[in-house]
Amino acid sequence: MEKKIRILIAKPGLDGHDRGAKFVARALRDAGYEVIYTGIRQTPEQIVNAAIQEDVDFLGMSILSGAHKVLFSKVMNLLKKQGAKDIIVFAGGVIPENDIPYLKDIGVKAIFTPGTKSNEIINFIESEYKNIFNE
Repeated sequence: MEKKIRILIAKPGLDGHDRGAKFVARALRDAGYEVIYTGIRQTPEQIVNAAIQEDVDFLGMSILSGAHKVLFSKVMNLLKKQGAKDIIVFAGGVIPENDIPYLKDIGVKAIFTPGTKSNEIINFIESEYKNIFNE
């Protein structure tokens, strides 16, 4: 029996706008993945704990507040501290082009900005899963 890909979608910080995160969660679920959505206003600690407890393969974070550098850095550091570096992290939302290299340097594998089509996210997940888990 083939293992189903598990994905956690999270909204870090005080950002209460979750339409995009819900859209992505629904699109991924419709594509056949197991998707867990944390809801809004999650701390980095809550997100990392949920990702570990749910034994996810991917963690997708959505942010519109502008606090992506601080919050994503905390999440990445906590994943390392908890020994969960194998969770593939991707992000979406309003993220300035100039900040993308920083986010990639700290370990965020992909950043999807507004207007990204859901099939681009699905292609990323399929490609990463094959590269990492089916070698």
